[in-house]
Amino acid sequence: MQLHNIKPVHKLKRSRRIGRGGKRGGYSGRGIKGQKSRSGAKIRPAIRDLMMKLPKLRGVRFKSLQVKPVVLNLYILEKNFDSGDMVNPRTIVKRGLAEAKSGKMPQVKILGDGELSKKLNFDEVSISGSARVKIEKAGGTIK
Repeated sequence: MQLHNIKPVHKLKRSRRIGRGGKRGGYSGRGIKGQKSRSGAKIRPAIRDLMMKLPKLRGVRFKSLQVKPVVLNLYILEKNFDSGDMVNPRTIVKRGLAEAKSGKMPQVKILGDGELSKKLNFDEVSISGSARVKIEKAGGTIK
């Protein structure tokens, strides 16, 4: 008998390389196939995808393309202007009722809340229907 003739009594049994992590055997409790069985699989809830899409359309990150006008009521004009004064975006900014953004005069809308007893002249401002009636009743002009 020589060394190359010697054979082991039992055949070599290769140790099975089982799933890493956990004490659950071959697949470590992940099942066999599919997204959940893969390493690094992060399954996001469907609602999160919707939430991520929505702000791009409307919510947090979306700035409106239309510039909203500065809203002033008649009782504010009653306090800050004298009879015969011109009411336009420049005079409104001068009196501190609105701010000019990056050198541009703001759009102004006059609403009809309050009473007006002074004759005011309005130019380059938009005016609501109820405010228009009260201005004309007080003797003011609208250009």
